Amino acid sequence: MPSIFSSPNPTLFGVGTSRVIGDKLKEFGCQKVLVVYDQGVKEAGIVDPLLGYIHAAGIETVSFDRVLPDPPDWLVDEAGMLGINEKVDGVVGIGGGSSLDTAKGVKVLLSNPPPINQYFGRFKGVKNADKPLIVVPTTAGTGSEHTPGGTITDTRRNAKDVVEIVGRSVDLGIVDPELTLSLPPRVTAITGMDALCHLVESFTSKWSNRFCETFAREGITLAGKYLVRAYRDGSDLEAREGMMFAASLGGMSMLGPLCHLGHDIGRRLGANFKMAHGLSCCTCLPQVVEFIAPVLPDKVKLIAEALGGMVPEGAPPKEIGRIARETIQKVMKAIEMPNLKSLGLAKKDVLAIAPEIMELGLVTAPVTPTLADITTLLERAYEEN
Repeated sequence: MPSIFSSPNPTLFGVGTSRVIGDKLKEFGCQKVLVVYDQGVKEAGIVDPLLGYIHAAGIETVSFDRVLPDPPDWLVDEAGMLGINEKVDGVVGIGGGSSLDTAKGVKVLLSNPPPINQYFGRFKGVKNADKPLIVVPTTAGTGSEHTPGGTITDTRRNAKDVVEIVGRSVDLGIVDPELTLSLPPRVTAITGMDALCHLVESFTSKWSNRFCETFAREGITLAGKYLVRAYRDGSDLEAREGMMFAASLGGMSMLGPLCHLGHDIGRRLGANFKMAHGLSCCTCLPQVVEFIAPVLPDKVKLIAEALGGMVPEGAPPKEIGRIARETIQKVMKAIEMPNLKSLGLAKKDVLAIAPEIMELGLVTAPVTPTLADITTLLERAYEEN
């Protein structure tokens, strides 16, 4: 099978790179930009210095500071209308995945009529979103600077959908590890597990290829080395840089393979129980990796070892799967990730979403699960993690 990789989104990575944001906007010819973020990033003291760099370059700013988790379509429409009314000629997204996804939606609406929900659909592609967008991630999680679209909640269906942009969905990603130094431990854990899910799932996807496997292997190794360190000491800049690079590699590794069962399960957990994205996606990851071990023992062995597990030479697939599961569970416990039971969810309510998960198609899963398989994964995650 041929390997295909395409990433049109350029990225500037490194400590202190956020200080050149004004110069980069100037290079794009921007004179007035809409800056998209949430109150958490503002309160963390991240936004004001970035606005200062932009203003120092002689560029005006208009702020949309009301981003919500899993941004609903109506919110993206409001942000887009603000940009249209203010006649901005560029967009800046600052924050985690929700802010960056909202900014991508605004990029679409600055060149295309609202509402945003008319552009939903994977592989549909919006062709003329030509206003420059710079994204500045402040979490080591989504890798959104590399992905071709934004994930937005379709409030008509209470489900997440995707708006994809043909060509560059992001004109520049500025990935500065310094911006994650103020992240609290809980956010570090949840976003770090989101990055790990991207890496593990793309590495083991039915659509995986050699390019993306290379990115994923390195990213999993970095997460194994730095996630717990970043959680335990947020001021550890080496760990923060390692996790930012792992998250960025996670975004690149998904280009083609996409994710599979962890995210499929996470989508319905998140929609039904309003869980944070990284938490909803990782809650079944240990069991998912064990489930796929019989068909991908070598890859699962690599995952286990990269995360600190010891796999005996010649171990059968079943044992490899068990060790991988226990290794991921150990990482999750070290960063104090809550499980479905500790979140106060009723077991019967969790198991009841299994048919909804099956409706997603699950086309990238390396093993096609039955309804009974999904139910078992949910039940074991509820009891074991």
